[in-house]
Amino acid sequence: MLKPDWLRVKAPQRERIGEVADLLQDLKLNTVCQEASCPNIGECFAGGTATFLIMGPGCTRACPYCDIDFDKSVREIDPSEPERLGEAVARLGLSHVVITSVNRDDLVDGGASQFVACMAQVRQRSPLTTIELLIPDFCGNWDALAAVMEGAPEVLNHNIETVPRLYKKARPQGIYERSLELLQRVRQGWPRTYTKSGLMTGLGESDAEVLAVMADLRRHQVDIVTIGQYLSPGPKHLPVDRFVTPEQFATFKQHGEQELGFLQVVSSPLTRSSYHAGEVQRLMREYPR
Repeated sequence: MLKPDWLRVKAPQRERIGEVADLLQDLKLNTVCQEASCPNIGECFAGGTATFLIMGPGCTRACPYCDIDFDKSVREIDPSEPERLGEAVARLGLSHVVITSVNRDDLVDGGASQFVACMAQVRQRSPLTTIELLIPDFCGNWDALAAVMEGAPEVLNHNIETVPRLYKKARPQGIYERSLELLQRVRQGWPRTYTKSGLMTGLGESDAEVLAVMADLRRHQVDIVTIGQYLSPGPKHLPVDRFVTPEQFATFKQHGEQELGFLQVVSSPLTRSSYHAGEVQRLMREYPR
């Protein structure tokens, strides 16, 4: 299926990309921008931002839409990673940082302690930087979730990914209701934290199903939603079922903000979970908690 014109990405600023990539290589850090083949890598790296991928690069789940390598082996957590991440945030001068991870179902706490350590290092070196965490579901380990939330991230993101009908096909080890419960637990237990989730279009869902997921997220008190077009990383991954038009993405945004009451809906073909994530600082000023 040929990509439509609206999915063309502007040529990146290679000099700035190289600076960020060199820093990440120097500090031996992974980014989801690189590992997941994000189409916005040029824009984000050129702007001096990145979404850090901890405990990777291998993931213990093999979701057929994702380009991150599958690795089910038991691996030790690198105790130096939080310090290196904190240094990278300071050297890049980030005002907002996104920290995510691969799934680490081989760990008792799913890697919650590493998230906590990374937050501590960012707070120590860059106390004015706001922190967004994009976390896995921890297999429903709510003690692990509580440990992460005690680190007081400004934003807690957990992606719903797709509509419930497609979970067996696209997210076989995920549970739709468990992800909704995680998001609501955060909002109720830590009401000052802004909650966020995201989903992809183009996996075989209908527009009506997307709207239904948005309604579910809002009922579970999610504040921010991101909606973007799925792009298949390669022939071994799920194929693209359809390309949603920019006009339909605009309709999702309008419905979510005006009808459902989300604080923000970021919806466009190239939107990804962390795309323009720093805009949350504006929301924090407009809707303080």
